[in-house]
Amino acid sequence: MIKAIINAKLIVDDRIVEGQYLLFDKTITAVTNEPLPENIEIIDVKGAYVSPGFIDIHIHGSGGADVMDATPEALQTISDTVLQTGTTAYLATTMTMSEEAIGNALQNVKAAVGRIDGARILGVHLEGPFLNPEKHGAQDQRYIKEPDLALIEPYIEQVRMITIAPEMPGAENFIRYLSKNHPHIVLSIGHSDASFEQSKESFDWGVSHATHLFNAMNPYHHRKPGIVGAVFDSDVTCDIIADLVHTHPSVLKLVHRLKGDKLMLITDAMRAGCMKNGHYDLGGRKVIVSEGKALLEDGILAGSVLKMNEALRNMTKVSDMTRIEAVNAVTKVPARKLGVPMGELKAGYDADIVIFDEDFSIITTIVNGDIKYRG
Repeated sequence: MIKAIINAKLIVDDRIVEGQYLLFDKTITAVTNEPLPENIEIIDVKGAYVSPGFIDIHIHGSGGADVMDATPEALQTISDTVLQTGTTAYLATTMTMSEEAIGNALQNVKAAVGRIDGARILGVHLEGPFLNPEKHGAQDQRYIKEPDLALIEPYIEQVRMITIAPEMPGAENFIRYLSKNHPHIVLSIGHSDASFEQSKESFDWGVSHATHLFNAMNPYHHRKPGIVGAVFDSDVTCDIIADLVHTHPSVLKLVHRLKGDKLMLITDAMRAGCMKNGHYDLGGRKVIVSEGKALLEDGILAGSVLKMNEALRNMTKVSDMTRIEAVNAVTKVPARKLGVPMGELKAGYDADIVIFDEDFSIITTIVNGDIKYRG
């Protein structure tokens, strides 16, 4: 049934539009002030904000489930849980584990796409195993290996993003091949110790993004700018975990100022996302969650428990990012990067919509034109 959202602050074309309504079915029909059609469902949001649904390009799990569980039930739990954070689509993100475990996770996503209710799975973000063991972070370095096409070839259409350390043996040929033959895959530098020069060179090969900037990479130094310096000195996109744990507020402010509309917000959430404090696991390793932090037993950060709407709230509070820029960083920017017809309130785009208040608390989440969550 055709629906109309009325009395809304609509975030359209980088501005807030009032006095018009949003008409949609499975896709968006129009943003207009023409007379309302008859026999449609009216959703009066009483002055709330309405934007495209949020897209999380880096999330391992939520609601007690993890992508590496490799079951349809786990993916369903994640897709149901993230609706309360405004997320309507995501990349199911893997961990560095055994080839069998990664293969099972990829096969599970391949079988589940289109069959899962709730937030939609846009494909897989392969975070590892093609990393630098010196920058493994919370990834299990026992399973880090050289880039290997055989691992991903059966799932090449499902893989939409790969985090890779370009300085490692075999990485250049791997990056060049995928960039040329499978341009739908975003190649991202991360868990890497590449120098400034190596990073810039990898951008020429086909790397066009950076994974959780600053985390699991060499620090920025005025004589050795490293990966961060290369990202600042180029037009590649990057993402950041705005949980105020992984990155200092002043750094979030700086990155927004330097990268502007090349910046995306991610959660990097693990199994404990939207859950209580306690003991969990990530990639087969024990994780302790308390006070908004997820830590391995040795104190290393193990993903986050950040909610996507919290990331927007944080960025608008600690940086100069406007409400519209924050929304774009989780809608239009990732959608365009992935080449999917979503992330904007425009005719013909998918009707993935989120309604939220002044403080980014989620009121309603709509996927594919259907209301899936009411706050």
